[in-house]
Amino acid sequence: GPTEPILTGIPNGRIHDGGRLAFGPDGYLYVSTGETGDDELARDRASTAGKILRITAGGQAAPDNPFGTTVWSWGHRNVQGLAFDDQGLLWASEFGDSRADELNRIVPGEDYGWPVVEGTGGPARYTQPQLTWSTDEASPSGLAYAGGYLWMAALNGERLWRIKVADGQASDPSAYFAPEKGTPSTYGRLRTVARAPDGRLWVTTSNQDGRGTPAADDDRILLIEP
Repeated sequence: GPTEPILTGIPNGRIHDGGRLAFGPDGYLYVSTGETGDDELARDRASTAGKILRITAGGQAAPDNPFGTTVWSWGHRNVQGLAFDDQGLLWASEFGDSRADELNRIVPGEDYGWPVVEGTGGPARYTQPQLTWSTDEASPSGLAYAGGYLWMAALNGERLWRIKVADGQASDPSAYFAPEKGTPSTYGRLRTVARAPDGRLWVTTSNQDGRGTPAADDDRILLIEP
């Protein structure tokens, strides 16, 4: 059917447009936006770029948002994955620049520090990531929750990360399908992870995007037992 714009005016750019969507257990839609390559937009709380937004299905700011606008959290570079755990807590995977990629637990109204901080450190007013990776291990994309773990796809890292989650804390990341030194990875770049209705995972490859090395049957949707 025809498309219907519900929220317009979000800045866009050649890079860093976010774009991940997830309905929360509260029934509202959470939307990730990138800073479009303009770092200062992430610092501008009046801008919808470099943010996680929380809106109604009609595109209005959800009730009790922290600033009375669509903004739920700010100071983001380029959030690529959103997932809710079994306690209803929101998690986000985020591209760093050259030093550290991040997994953040998202708290309403909090400032996640970009571009002042990449990874951990910096003034206490910035919310610290729960976990970080080097950019060659991650470049994280899609995120899903299943079986007590977060599952995070990695583009440049060409692997699937499993991360233990309990009581709002993330720990013990372990990698699946990681390339062995000097050999190609099993599936290449991984883009999206979604929990299937039967509890298994759908994982998409992303090797036809101009950055991967496609196999004959790429791109694919993989079905994985968690």
